[in-house]
Amino acid sequence: MGGVGEPGPREGPAQPGAPLPTFCWEQIRAHDQPGDKWLVIERRVYDISRWAQRHPGGSRLIGHHGAEDATDAFRAFHQDLNFVRKFLQPLLIGELAPEEPSQDGPLNLVEDFRALHQAAEDMKLFDASPTFFAFLLGHILAMEAQSWCLQHDLGHASIFKKSWWNHVAQKFVMGQLKGFSAHWWNFRHFQHHAKPNIFHKDPDVTVAPVFLLGESSVEYGKKKRRYLPYNQQHLYFFLIGPPLLTLVNFEVENLAYMLVCMQWADLLWAASFYARFFLSYLPFYGVPGVLLFFVAVRVLESHWFVWITQMNHIPKEIGHEKHRDWVSSQLAATCNVEPSLFTNWFSGHLNFQIEHHLFPRMPRHNYSRVAPLVKSLCAKHGLSYEVKPFLTALVDIVRSLKKSGDIWLDAYLHQ
Repeated sequence: MGGVGEPGPREGPAQPGAPLPTFCWEQIRAHDQPGDKWLVIERRVYDISRWAQRHPGGSRLIGHHGAEDATDAFRAFHQDLNFVRKFLQPLLIGELAPEEPSQDGPLNLVEDFRALHQAAEDMKLFDASPTFFAFLLGHILAMEAQSWCLQHDLGHASIFKKSWWNHVAQKFVMGQLKGFSAHWWNFRHFQHHAKPNIFHKDPDVTVAPVFLLGESSVEYGKKKRRYLPYNQQHLYFFLIGPPLLTLVNFEVENLAYMLVCMQWADLLWAASFYARFFLSYLPFYGVPGVLLFFVAVRVLESHWFVWITQMNHIPKEIGHEKHRDWVSSQLAATCNVEPSLFTNWFSGHLNFQIEHHLFPRMPRHNYSRVAPLVKSLCAKHGLSYEVKPFLTALVDIVRSLKKSGDIWLDAYLHQ
């Protein structure tokens, strides 16, 4: 191994009982390439190069956190930390040198957030209410469109204590009730949570060349790229955005993922949805009627999905990796919408987007309880805690698209 401050060769797993070698950040950052990834969790250094390919979140999710401190992300995404640490042990190669900071982020913010996380655990805010989710299940059986919300809760392992129960239930809800793959959803959605609003790491904002968001507007303008009239994207958004996301984009992407990744169990679950749907309505409407009805349902839920999920993100900062700490990166990419009985129900509590991103495993019925603590943390550290009226949040999506289009046009013509 090279000395502290000198990148050395790849290390093998630490031997039991042997003193752990120490590394500085310069050495760790030398291993941030495809096929060569080191990661720091709780001041311990792991070589995740091969393991990242087999991680449930996908190699892209793990790769996004290469060569940085992923302690807060590790704690945010996993329920049983002791269980997960067993899988990390064979990957352990050393630890941070004592004089090295835990990460580049503001130390006081990181410590205060971890204290807040512990306070939330002490308040049992990560404990789900069986009554709440039992009522939600009954409500979803009556209004199937809301099953997107329930599968989202299950995907974040926020209902059952055992991850396996959440995964099995999500397969049923996502497969049988919606016709999509749970693995596909988790693959793309965990990337979004790990690096929200970061190009090529968050699939929700990597939408060029169809739409230009944030920093991509200037880049496309300077390079004189004009695949579409981007200065009018706030108008054609209404034609191809909300109407077609689930009907076209999700359907194609979901099917391709199941076939390429050989998720045959998910494919069977999705097939059971289509069998149930067509067998239920075919006797009443015939083949043309059922197909038309299916398109109508997908278009309707697509409108709901786009407006509800993007009102918290598109108007916020969108660009390339800034290497921020966990709290700052989530706050830069999210905002809240003023709560009300209607908004909480209609958005599936995603109007508390800040709390959802900081604590992705927290049951959503507890967001309102942790929100004052998060707001206090933000005030202490001078961080923006943005809350908007519901209608303003919806309009801001269109405003942001128009602003990005105008920036593109200016750069295209004058830079």
